[in-house]
Amino acid sequence: MNFSDLFADYTLTVLVSLIILSFVAGFIDAIVGGGGLIQLPALLINTPNQPLLTIFGTNKIAALAGTSVAAYQYSKRIKFDYKLLLVISFFSFVSSYAGAKVVSFIKVETLKPVILVILILIAIYTFIKKDLGSVQTKQLPANKQLFLGSVIGIVVGFYDGFFGPGTGSFFVLGFVVILGFEFVNASAYSKIINCITNISALIVFIKNGDYLIEIAILMSVFNIIGSVIGSRIALKKGNGFVRIIFLVIVSIMILRYGYDVFLKG
Repeated sequence: MNFSDLFADYTLTVLVSLIILSFVAGFIDAIVGGGGLIQLPALLINTPNQPLLTIFGTNKIAALAGTSVAAYQYSKRIKFDYKLLLVISFFSFVSSYAGAKVVSFIKVETLKPVILVILILIAIYTFIKKDLGSVQTKQLPANKQLFLGSVIGIVVGFYDGFFGPGTGSFFVLGFVVILGFEFVNASAYSKIINCITNISALIVFIKNGDYLIEIAILMSVFNIIGSVIGSRIALKKGNGFVRIIFLVIVSIMILRYGYDVFLKG
């Protein structure tokens, strides 16, 4: 089978659309998370006849590829607390696996109004707190930091396995507001842990055959390219730039969920 045969079922327009949007998703996700807000709708629109779980699995493969590269880029510049990172990763992994297990039993639509309200509150809080994430604002005791980090991992990890779009942004917000991180450090931690949650959810999707390997590989390549560029810009521009992108992504999430709750259907 040659290259053209691999993508014979897809038009050139569909392939170009997926390439461009995967690049943009990787770029945005590497800076502050939220790449799934671009990549998942791209798959839904361009592969409308595929089952929802297959689209979820394909999206996770591409997202993992880009997030892994972004995590590596950050790891070269950011000093991690590896004990905290390991604990949050563990709870995120278990919770994401659970979320992926129940996704076929619970309707995502039932949670969208709650997510919408949370996003609006996040946007207001971030906009009002001009210095949010500009410097590390808290020095929590180690045990308290581990406990709160575990809670973040459980809640956001489950959301990632269950649905996914905006997971990185939720991690970033949790690390900034609850743990007191700077935005750039929060983005670095979120990339590592988002890799863990993607792997956890993918165990379920791949085991069940819920993925399109040819599309996943194509999108992975361009998601990686976007991630490399995005992470380098975030590290160069610093916290103020990341905060602005965070507000933009949260605003897009509000519009997206608002449409789903009030206008869709």
